[in-house]
Amino acid sequence: MSETQSYKGWQGIKRAFGTPSAATLLFFGFGCGLPFLLIVGGTLSTWLRDIGLALSLIGLLSFASFFYVLKFLWAPLLDRYALPFLGRRRGWLLASQLLLLLSLLAMAYTNPAAHLSTLIAFVALAAFAGATQDILVDAYRIEIVEPHAQGALAATYTLGYRIGLILGGAMALYFAELFGWQITYSVMALLMLLPVAATLLAREPETRVAIRKVNLAEAFIEPFREFFSRNGVLLALAFLVFVGLYKFPDQMIGVLAGPFYLDSGYTKADIATVSKLYGVWLGIGGAFLGGVCVAAFDMRKLLAVAAVGVALSNLAFLLMAQNPSEIWAFFAAITADNLAQGFAGTILVAFMSSLTHQNFTATQYALLVSLANLPGKFVGGFSGYIVEQSSYSAFFLISAVSVIPALLLLAWLWKRIGSGTDQA
Repeated sequence: MSETQSYKGWQGIKRAFGTPSAATLLFFGFGCGLPFLLIVGGTLSTWLRDIGLALSLIGLLSFASFFYVLKFLWAPLLDRYALPFLGRRRGWLLASQLLLLLSLLAMAYTNPAAHLSTLIAFVALAAFAGATQDILVDAYRIEIVEPHAQGALAATYTLGYRIGLILGGAMALYFAELFGWQITYSVMALLMLLPVAATLLAREPETRVAIRKVNLAEAFIEPFREFFSRNGVLLALAFLVFVGLYKFPDQMIGVLAGPFYLDSGYTKADIATVSKLYGVWLGIGGAFLGGVCVAAFDMRKLLAVAAVGVALSNLAFLLMAQNPSEIWAFFAAITADNLAQGFAGTILVAFMSSLTHQNFTATQYALLVSLANLPGKFVGGFSGYIVEQSSYSAFFLISAVSVIPALLLLAWLWKRIGSGTDQA
């Protein structure tokens, strides 16, 4: 039985989810999700606003999130060099996790009101460590199992990531209310010991020796040269553009989701219950559904179904726009949106993983992830203007139609994906 066939059918699905690496990725996902809101998201901004920091300064701190967008810039170093312990992937992974843990502890014991510049430095250090951890977890996932088991690992990673987001978001705010910010950040930092333990116990992926022969200058050039050489310039560019367009409909509405909920007449309690709790578990369900489908169905069909699903789920928000304050409309829209997002996210992760070469997983995957997120950074700045000049309903229609370029490009790629994504 071939490696491809061994992960097909019900037995193949169970085999994919039953691999020890699936459990490892659960803890790695937790380690990636936990710090995100604590260093570049709502938890940090809530803390700073709670002590009276100006909104303008809080906004500037969000630039730390660009470490996550630009992580492909230092990924070649992680591909090129290995630390003298735990292997090429786990050595750097442990170092990044420990740096993240210490940075969070340092943030906990820094008074923003008196030492804001010091806190900013620790936030930047934590963001760098968190982005580096993401690079290494992605590389580890791609290298540890065959491409046809990637959906299962993406699903368990997503489960861990969402649990980490819940603890770093909702639970952190509850802790801050009860015990204060210093204890909250200290507890969150210590929770990073869970992924640290997983790193120490995990199996190191098979070592690839070819990368050792690449010098420092080539380490930054060779991953990109290999990608374009293997696929051809035209096909390689098509892959990159497709990845950038794929999440466009979802990213268009992400920035305005919170304001839209409030403008539609829903209370903060409604938003917390439906979007932050119920929606998170629907997203996990969608991710696991995607993991099952990657093991069972053709990737090209899954990409098409997922893209259309995300676009149609945006239209579900029209229910909220046309039925303001109706809780059933909120539940319906969040159900469609989070299921579609979770499903499409796993499909995209598996597809991008298949595009990478084993010698350059960290660099090539980091580049693909950056391209997948950059459009959202750009469009987010104009989404409010679009709504002000039209309406929420028109905005959701526009976001749904924005899937067309990705679908047209997928149609062109259809016969090329089979050979173009088979990696050495």
